[in-house]
Amino acid sequence: MTDSESKWSELTLLPEWEEEFCLVYRVKKYGKWVMLKCLKPEYKEKPEFRVMLEKEFDVRYNLAHPNIVMINDFEPIPGLGMCIITDNVYGKSLRELIDARAIDADLLLKIKTQLPDALAYIQENHIVHRPLRPEMIMITEEGRNIKLIDVGFDQRNRLKAQDCLDDIYNYGDILRQVLDVYPSKQILLRHIADRCTDPNPRRRFHDIQELRLAIEKRSGNAMYIAIIAFILAMSVLLAWLNSRRSPDHKSDKRQTPTEVVR
Repeated sequence: MTDSESKWSELTLLPEWEEEFCLVYRVKKYGKWVMLKCLKPEYKEKPEFRVMLEKEFDVRYNLAHPNIVMINDFEPIPGLGMCIITDNVYGKSLRELIDARAIDADLLLKIKTQLPDALAYIQENHIVHRPLRPEMIMITEEGRNIKLIDVGFDQRNRLKAQDCLDDIYNYGDILRQVLDVYPSKQILLRHIADRCTDPNPRRRFHDIQELRLAIEKRSGNAMYIAIIAFILAMSVLLAWLNSRRSPDHKSDKRQTPTEVVR
């Protein structure tokens, strides 16, 4: 057995992660699970597609965000050709969880916070990527955190305004799908999803920052109401305590100056 053959083992195709030009596998590298992405057989010998895959590696290699799958290497694998090697993602896709109606409060919170944060990071780095969809969002088994597995294939000096607007629209569509299977009504979040996907682009959120502020505002409403209620309760309590002060004590204070004169 050659060193290359002993290096890789238990190669498993993940058909649900198939892309237009690429296949995705799970494999052990020296006994440790990783994931890899390679060109489909009909494309792997064509120079333009090999350049495309290499460019994707260059674009994604320096990305570092807790909600984006990290790229580790780019190397040849027997029978597959050049492959992008990434961290292994243990878990299920958001599509699987939506279809199973397995959305709980903790996961909804992370869709409200972690997913917009990842999108903001991608936009700040001017990464061009495929349309966001539930299939490319993994939920890890440990910690149930969000991990984007397909975050870009090109980098520009500046993104087009439409690229950013598309992210907002697709986020709203995903949020709507999540809310459709969530066990309780989320009126305010539904309003945010509707605004993201409004048929009139002028009525949508203009950027990710505006979207995040809207989500944070909605999330903070309960806290603000609780603070206001506490302040009002304390005010009522202080007023009641003042009204209960002893009349005799007040009378003694008024007589003190007279007693001094005597």
